[in-house]
This record gives sequence, C-alpha cells and structure tokens, in this order.
Amino acid sequence: MVATGSSEGEAGTQWAALAGVTTALAMFGAAQGLSSPLFTLLMQKQGMSPALIGLSAAMMPLGLILSASFVPAAVRLVGARTLAVGCSLIGALCFLGIGYLQDWVAWFVIRFIIGVVINPLYILGEVWALSLAPPSRRGRVMGVFNTLMGAGYAAGPFALTLLGTSGWAPFLVGVAGFTLCAVILHAVSSKLTGFEDDGQPASGLVGFAKVAPALLLAVLVSAAVQQSTYALVPVFGASYGLAEAVLASLVMALSLGNILLQIPLGLLAERFGGRAMIIVCALATATCALLLPLLIMTPLIWVVLLVMSAVGYGVYTMALVELGSRFKGSVLVAGNAAFALMWGAGGIVGPPGAGLLMQGIGPLGLPVVIAGLDALLVMFALYRSSVRRSGKA
Repeated sequence: MVATGSSEGEAGTQWAALAGVTTALAMFGAAQGLSSPLFTLLMQKQGMSPALIGLSAAMMPLGLILSASFVPAAVRLVGARTLAVGCSLIGALCFLGIGYLQDWVAWFVIRFIIGVVINPLYILGEVWALSLAPPSRRGRVMGVFNTLMGAGYAAGPFALTLLGTSGWAPFLVGVAGFTLCAVILHAVSSKLTGFEDDGQPASGLVGFAKVAPALLLAVLVSAAVQQSTYALVPVFGASYGLAEAVLASLVMALSLGNILLQIPLGLLAERFGGRAMIIVCALATATCALLLPLLIMTPLIWVVLLVMSAVGYGVYTMALVELGSRFKGSVLVAGNAAFALMWGAGGIVGPPGAGLLMQGIGPLGLPVVIAGLDALLVMFALYRSSVRRSGKA
C-alpha cells in the first residue's frame, strides 16, 4: 500500500510539473507573440522602410539559428533549470530595454538577443514535456503542449489590439510574460534536473542528424510550409481578387487550425505512431495545397486552410512524438536543439523560395512549393523506414 501511495504521489508530482512547464511556456509564447507585431508597428511609426523592418525581423531567427548548437553544452555547464530561468529573466530585461531605448538600431541587437534566449526555452520546454509525458499518452500531451503554445502565441497580438503601442503597457506585458515563465519554471523544475546528464556521450547536432535525418527534414518542411503559408496566403488570395477583410479571415483560419487540431492528431499518433503520422500529415498537407487554386473562390477554402495549417504544423508535432519515443537524456536535448536549428532554417528558406516561384509562375507557385516539399518528405521518410527495417541504420 505504501508503494502504491508513493507511486501515485510521484505521478501527481509529474503531472503537476508538466502542467507548470506547459503554463510557463504559454506565458513565454504570449510575450513572444506580442513582440513581432509590436516591433513592426513601432518601426512604422518611426518611418522605417519595409526593407529595414524586414531586416530587423530577421534578427530573431538569426539568433535562434546561431544559438541552437550551444544549448546542449550550456545545459551541461549550468543545468537545465538555471539556463531556462536565466533566459526567461534576460527576455524580461530585453522588453524593458525595448521600451526604455526606443531606438531602432538598438532594437536590432535586442531582437537578436531575444532570439538567443528564447531558444533554450523552446528546446528545454519540449524536452521536459517529452520526458514527463507517459509513453502511452505522449501524443496527446504534445498535442496539448503545442495547442497551448499556439494559444499563448495568438494571445500576444490580441493583447496588442487592446493595449495599443503607446506608453509602457505593451512592453510590461512582455516583461510579465517572461517573468511569469521564470517564476513558474523555478517552482516546478527543481525535481527535473538530471535527465540532461544521463552518462550518454554527447552526440551533437551533426551526430544526431546521422541517426534521425528524416525527423530533421520533417521539421524543416513543417517550418517552411507553415511560414510560407502565413506570409503568402494573403498574396495568393489577393491575386484572385479577394477583399482585404477576406484575406484577414484566411489567416485566422490558419491560426485556428494550429490551435484546434493538434490534440486529435496527438491521439492518432498514440494509436499509429509518430513516424506513420508524419507521412499522413505530409500527404494531407500536399492534398490541401493542391486544392487551394480549385477552392479559393468558394466557402470551402476556410476548411481547407484550417486543415492544411493543422496537418502542416502536425508534421512538427508528430516529429516531436517520434523524437520522445526514440531518444532520452542528452541525446534528446541534442535532438531538440537540432529541431530548433531546422525550424529556423525552414523559415529562412521557405517564404523567399515560395515568393520567388510565385513571382515567376503566378499564384500557383505557393501550392506547388508546399506540395513539392511534402512529397519530398514522404519519399524520404518511406526510404528511411525501409532502411531501418533492413537494419542498415
């Protein structure tokens, strides 16, 4: 009876810690979601050119990419808890700096620093969620995790519509989001140390790429598709003569897909496995993309975009589920760091590539890029599955 009580107590502590980690990352997501439109609006007020605004926006993903390879070493050096809490507090200080300086040159540096410090939060949040989730429920746990992250991210722009860009109010929301993240992580992560140092040899990003290339390609494709879709669906719709209000509703459909359907996809991953669901989600994304030009002038386009966004981001959720089922400890940290690197790379490659093709062949360039990337992922995933079954890798 004592052992049972102890087991139930440990399980309760585990679920409480998981809830705390998820809540903390949702707070951080809200702060991050606020930052991008806030910077854009502030720079527009100062008369900055679109090119300069776009260059400033690139500072954050640049920080994500350049810091990814250092996260596993930083975890080994100072510990996951210290790193996560410290990065949260630095994020809060960055928002104070944004409000105090009101200088676009300084903002370039601050946006880069924000990219550097949010990367460990992404990586360690996912590592903790994967480590805490019971294997039989990992799919739904990651579905809930990504749903709440998406909801938190969407809450940032919503807060901005209520508060505006004048005064300290929007900056204090960012400060509060990062500070709450630090407080919650400090409270719940005290018993989560140790998983990052399990005695396994550190594989590094290159070493991880050798053992799980299909997972990294899945993250790259998911990032490229998601960010291309968000950036260029309004351009795609405008080429068919849709009104500005309709274009805004199309983007809203994309956001709803990310929030509403990740949990059902996670449940399917528990039944069929993450690897199989990556292929299913990629095929579904490609199918939806090919339907875009056929249904753009019909009410069904909202359904297609909702589903396409859900399964497009679902590729990433399924890759996380597969990552958690195959790896643990230091390798899991290295894998999540590699995921962060590939997400940043996908964001840099996808929208410009799709935009150039749309410039060359018209609006069909967007569905062609999306379907092509997902077809490539399906073929490579099937190839890697055959290689693994044969025992060659």
